[in-house]
Amino acid sequence: MDDHPILRKGLVLLINQEPDLTVSAEAEHAQMALESIEKDVPDMAIVDISLPGIDGIELIKELKLRHKDVPVLVVSMHDETLYAERSLRAGARGYIMKQEALDKVLVAIRKVLEGEIFVSERITTKMLEKFVSVEGISQATSPMDLLSNRELTVFRLIGQGHKTRQIAERLHLSIKTVESYRAHIKDKLKLSDGTDLLKYAIQWVQNGH
Repeated sequence: MDDHPILRKGLVLLINQEPDLTVSAEAEHAQMALESIEKDVPDMAIVDISLPGIDGIELIKELKLRHKDVPVLVVSMHDETLYAERSLRAGARGYIMKQEALDKVLVAIRKVLEGEIFVSERITTKMLEKFVSVEGISQATSPMDLLSNRELTVFRLIGQGHKTRQIAERLHLSIKTVESYRAHIKDKLKLSDGTDLLKYAIQWVQNGH
């Protein structure tokens, strides 16, 4: 499930070249994916974080509600340090960035199909650090960890230059709801106004998140 046709087709081609793997269906948005899975339940689902309407995190939750035995692997361009743990908490069994080598993507797919959890060594270390303190001092928490999944999605879209109305249309929300999310984000990140929010969000996106 990916809303970028070229990337989606490339992943389909990669998987179908493997003698033991076959793509049963593909979708460009969450509703299409859910309808497809209802018709033909797959051995696993591969999703992206950035999708129109319901984003990838919400889609994972919905998939696990409807088909708890279908493992989910997230293949995304978005920073794993921000989204991998959120994806696992939502019910995914793995997270890999699209920038990784093709053979590594196939390893991730097979690991998840075998019932294992797949994340990079970087993420494994990061998650362990949350449970282990060094000399009694807990590891620092990123400000982004304070945001809910939906708030993080809105924040990312702000940084990509989308206006409130555009965000509302993309996420199928009311303008009032988006404005509420913006207010919560400003409060959590201790930003004084909308200008500071925009600057912070743009800088965050430009830094590769």
